[in-house]
Amino acid sequence: MRNVIHFASDCKLTATLWLRSVCRCLVGRDMTDVSQFDYDLPEELVAVTPAERRDESRLLCMDRRTGVVSHGRFPDIAGLLRPGDVLVVNDARVIPARLAARRPTGGRVEALLVRPHGGQTGDAQDELTWVALLNAGGSLKAGEELALDGSTARLRLVEDRGEGCWVVRLAGEGVSLARVLDAGTMPLPPYIRKARKARGMAPDLPELDRERYQTVFACHPGAVAAPTAGLHFTAALLDRLRAGGVQVCALSLLVGPGTFRPVHAARVEDHVLEAEFYHLPAETAAAVAAALAERRRVVATGTTCCRVLEYVAGRGDWREHSGWTDLYIHPPFEFRVVGALLTNFHLPRSTLLMLVSAFAGRERVLAAYQEAIAHRYRFYSYGDAMLIH
Repeated sequence: MRNVIHFASDCKLTATLWLRSVCRCLVGRDMTDVSQFDYDLPEELVAVTPAERRDESRLLCMDRRTGVVSHGRFPDIAGLLRPGDVLVVNDARVIPARLAARRPTGGRVEALLVRPHGGQTGDAQDELTWVALLNAGGSLKAGEELALDGSTARLRLVEDRGEGCWVVRLAGEGVSLARVLDAGTMPLPPYIRKARKARGMAPDLPELDRERYQTVFACHPGAVAAPTAGLHFTAALLDRLRAGGVQVCALSLLVGPGTFRPVHAARVEDHVLEAEFYHLPAETAAAVAAALAERRRVVATGTTCCRVLEYVAGRGDWREHSGWTDLYIHPPFEFRVVGALLTNFHLPRSTLLMLVSAFAGRERVLAAYQEAIAHRYRFYSYGDAMLIH
């Protein structure tokens, strides 16, 4: 499994914020208020389940130069992509990393396994020791052991890293990561589970979510959130694109919770994105480099692919490699690779909406969102799609 590092250290975080502050002072650039990326969404437009078929989602298409939008269905993308386009998808596989646990006192704890502990120095991974986010009603203490629902394994609390982040170890006779994950559920975004409850539904639909909160090309496990722009593709549709001259390539970004964490800073520039692990295969690196040299279009499937491609462009390293990216894309940003972006509709004030706004312009994007609301599009992870070209 391709794994991710620890959370960034306090020293690195402090240095990053200090450097950004100095740069702003030097160039005299005003900071951007996060409220500029806000909008109102009717609760009933939050998608709590996917479309019956993956490719039955709706597709809003927007010209990023003019802001003109058109409406269709997702299979229409076969006529919108061109021969010679390079379509890049994220083949990360989501693991059922959400665990229900119980304290010795009987108190309930929700645990999300975020990433294996270690790995920053390239050492061999220990699949039983993890960085996790814990949600409990009371104070947790190092050394405490939690019983896991549906498993004979226990979760031993090793180190408190603050703000609900812990180093934990899976314990018990014959324990293995695979057995623990068998008892886990897919780490759906909290707003889906909340909206399901509000509509009188069960918050978890295990059979549905294990299949549909996963792309058809997912093969590299380790993500704790799905690259949702890719959820709309079927194998047949991908074959149709290839037959039409579109080159389909993959990279891996193991999406962590930091990508979806709310922006609590008042100013856009003060937020810091957590690093995530990526792998760029040789075939994809060569395809993208050739497309750029020949002025063919590179189409990023989702903000995850966009971030990796633009990060690699900044490094100028179009060879096979793995690494970590904490690239935080917000206006203004100069895109060097991505010529079109396929994405879902994102939460207000989120880093994902900021990235899309950097690509197409905040005013045009928010106007397109209002158009989508007026036409009753379904929003967020299980919702409809948007092609910006």
